[in-house]
Amino acid sequence: MQNIKVVLAEFSSRFNDDLEKFFPCPDGAEKRVIEAMKYSVMNGGKRLRPFLLCECASLFGVDYKTALPAAVSLEMLHSYSLIHDDLPAMDNDDLRRGKPTCHKQFDEATAILAGDGLLTAAFDILSSSLIIKPEIRLTLVQLLSSAAGAFGGMVAGQTLDIYAQSTGNKQNDENIISRLEEMKTGRLLRYACEAGAVLGKASLEERNILIGYSRKIGQAFQIADDILDRIGDQKTVGKTLHKDDKQNKFTFVGYYGIEPARKLAEKLISDAINEISFFGDKAENLKLMAQYIIDREY
Repeated sequence: MQNIKVVLAEFSSRFNDDLEKFFPCPDGAEKRVIEAMKYSVMNGGKRLRPFLLCECASLFGVDYKTALPAAVSLEMLHSYSLIHDDLPAMDNDDLRRGKPTCHKQFDEATAILAGDGLLTAAFDILSSSLIIKPEIRLTLVQLLSSAAGAFGGMVAGQTLDIYAQSTGNKQNDENIISRLEEMKTGRLLRYACEAGAVLGKASLEERNILIGYSRKIGQAFQIADDILDRIGDQKTVGKTLHKDDKQNKFTFVGYYGIEPARKLAEKLISDAINEISFFGDKAENLKLMAQYIIDREY
């Protein structure tokens, strides 16, 4: 059995080398926004989403080079969401991956523009890739825009997060928490797995299995984050902790408590591993990744 930390580290090293090539820097003063974009994307990160995309694509014989443009576009869009999430008007955070957030390293206006730049670059890269066939590109663009947007995507999730903080309404907490996770955290994890299936021209059954797997690990991922916010080490986690309660966040841990939430995450991961077993030995890394999601310390 492979060590998933080693597998992920090797993937991240290769992916980071390729990712950096997507940041040509102009000579003019406008290069500041490119520098802010690059700072945010290249500033560490586990690369879970591009890893999941490439691993799911590999189930169907799609190689790393073919999947790379989709993986890069996904990581850029994810990084855009982190920049905007950290802004004073949103979560108002000073740390990301153990370093100053984009608006602290540069300034708020540049951070907003850097997020906008990464969002648009994501679709530019995805839609213009000649490695991916046009009909597959079109499907991926549609899926990614839906995952990022206001109609059940990340924008909707962030809106619900702000609503939950501002109202402090404790009615229907479980429903709100589940919807929030599905839209804000879960949608890009779902996209990563579904995009791999689309790249590999998977059957509807295979695609639905990967979607089911993604939903289970997405919920478990959020629970792990909620637990880390309560009991994690800030230096290891790399971002400001103990903010969920202070900001009146709706979280799994806040609703269930730490131990019941942990047990729920373990059940979700067990179910995800069983689900992905459909693909046999080819899915070994996906099984290991599922377990890593709740064992991680950051």
